[in-house]
Amino acid sequence: MKFLLIFLVFAIVSPALAEVEQNCRFIQAKPEREACYQRQEAALAEKRKQAATRVAPAMPPSFEEMKREDAALNRQLRSICRGC
Repeated sequence: MKFLLIFLVFAIVSPALAEVEQNCRFIQAKPEREACYQRQEAALAEKRKQAATRVAPAMPPSFEEMKREDAALNRQLRSICRGC
């Protein structure tokens, strides 16, 4: 699950990184080029922040929560089938 999450974040960020490099690297004046990189970096950081907030609710339940659910399910099964 973590691998899938990392892959999705990388898939979202990767095209944005390529886009940043293509827009700014052809500017000849160094101060303008550096300003372009800074603007693009700020925009990319905002996109990453938004992507992280969108992905965060899809996190799997904690171990303790799963343990409680398993215990409740086991109690239900035992009450259904006593001799199995």
